[in-house]
Amino acid sequence: MLGEFELIRHYFAAAACAQAADGVVLGIGDDCALLEVPVDEQLAVSTDTLVAGVHFPADAAGLLLGQRALAVSVSDLAAMGAAPLAFTLALTLPDAAPDWLADFTAGLESMARHCGVHLIGGDTTRGPLSLTLTVFGRVPKGLALTRAGARAGDLLCVGGSLGDAAGALPFVLGEQPLREDANALLAHYWSPSPQLALGQALRGLATAALDISDGLLADCGHIARASGVALIVEQQRLPLSAALRACAGDETARQLALAGGDDYVLAFTLPAEKLDGLRAMGQPVHVIGRVEAGQGVHLQDAEGRAIQPLQRGYQHFGSQRD
Repeated sequence: MLGEFELIRHYFAAAACAQAADGVVLGIGDDCALLEVPVDEQLAVSTDTLVAGVHFPADAAGLLLGQRALAVSVSDLAAMGAAPLAFTLALTLPDAAPDWLADFTAGLESMARHCGVHLIGGDTTRGPLSLTLTVFGRVPKGLALTRAGARAGDLLCVGGSLGDAAGALPFVLGEQPLREDANALLAHYWSPSPQLALGQALRGLATAALDISDGLLADCGHIARASGVALIVEQQRLPLSAALRACAGDETARQLALAGGDDYVLAFTLPAEKLDGLRAMGQPVHVIGRVEAGQGVHLQDAEGRAIQPLQRGYQHFGSQRD
């Protein structure tokens, strides 16, 4: 049985993503890590906790969990327009199973390489399986994207198809037998790709932004509140993947796109005159509505009539409201 410090040295300190990197002055091995950013930049910091049985199945494969855990954390950096720098990992384990740890580290390393982010420290302890990751990024001063700033007349946009991860959930939980056309949904659930390039392209263009984790309507409510505006979502403009339509059917696909969690694509508001320039950069932009004076998030059909959604999204505590 590996001890705590041997576990850290063997599986984490030795990983390629834990080696020296630009901006990391001191990584694993001391009481604190040391980071350095240029004087004209700011440090963006975000923390996420993932708990077995709440955020992922308790029997999740280590490789898949390593990928997913880091991706959902780095997505917060994308939402702020930040370039990834480093991350820490606090890992609580029921036992130190070597095979699981090797797979988990491989998944973590794969996503770290994909995102260009470096492991600089953390903690390990015994208990029910949970992971807490803190990510650090760099963004030029004054250019960080926030949830406040949307203005009446802006377009409401998203950076990709919606509902795919929620569409994968019945297959992840074993509620439905696996089918070949669900593979794309499962890939989106287990290995989301943080929209880092889009987030950085939105600097100085978008007026507000966030990443969709708890459902489109629920998360757009954060922008509406922070900006003091109303967001109008036009249901017929929701981008739905062919895989989601095939597995769930059109009506269920729309509901999953509106309220399903774990998309990890960006939602943002954009002045209309900035749209063509952003698309010319090759960035994925889907216009799904608009910003108006008022408050809350409102769903409309193709004729502009109000639709009452069946759900708005996920919350750990209490009910979901605009």
